[in-house]
Amino acid sequence: MAASDTGRTPPLLEIESVSVSYGKVEAVHQVSIRLARGSIVTVVGPNGAGKTTLMAAIMGLLPSTGRIRFDGVDLAQTTVEERVAGGLCLVPEKRELFSEMSVQDNLELGAYTRWRRGERGIDAALDDVYSIFPRLKERRRQLAGTLSGGERQMLALGRALMARPRLLMLDEPSLGLAPLIVREIFKVISDLRARQVGVLLVEQNAHAALQVSDYGYVLESGELALEGPSATLIADEQVVASYLGLQAAER
Repeated sequence: MAASDTGRTPPLLEIESVSVSYGKVEAVHQVSIRLARGSIVTVVGPNGAGKTTLMAAIMGLLPSTGRIRFDGVDLAQTTVEERVAGGLCLVPEKRELFSEMSVQDNLELGAYTRWRRGERGIDAALDDVYSIFPRLKERRRQLAGTLSGGERQMLALGRALMARPRLLMLDEPSLGLAPLIVREIFKVISDLRARQVGVLLVEQNAHAALQVSDYGYVLESGELALEGPSATLIADEQVVASYLGLQAAER
């Protein structure tokens, strides 16, 4: 089943005709996206296409027009904090870690909302993250600011998972990373399906993103240029040449 074809099951995320402007400049125009529970959907496109802007609008960091529904709830009147508490989590491109705090302190901060609600299982969640990223366990007492780029991305992902999200939004997770680390990060993203965590993946590395996702949207100059099952998009040479660029064609 395609990620956008939810059948009888309501989509986890539904974006309808969303537009986002910076003053008089419209960065995203009438974009519609659907994401089924436990699926991975990718939004690819060149720099300046509006991918990060779209993510920020979904998270409530930027005002937008149109409709954004998460698990059937219209998010128009909800704050960023309420979206996080409801299971929506964003890992931004810059990762935004607390450099002067240890790896473990950064991870535990990811569960702050859960701790404040009095939830149990936070220690188990920490053990789970360490099982996914053994390197973080090795460096748990190390300051986050001293980690390598790949380790920082692992920490950003691990901190997000501590919140037990239902939808994880990832903005350029492969940016600036060595190819070996990129493969490791995308393997973790792929494995999130088994945990029934939905993933909205924004990536400039179109080929890697489409390999790991179920369904893809191509954003160009703030508008949707194309959409379809990832396997179909990545196999179409004309699509690759017209929309996905040299990165997508690399094998």
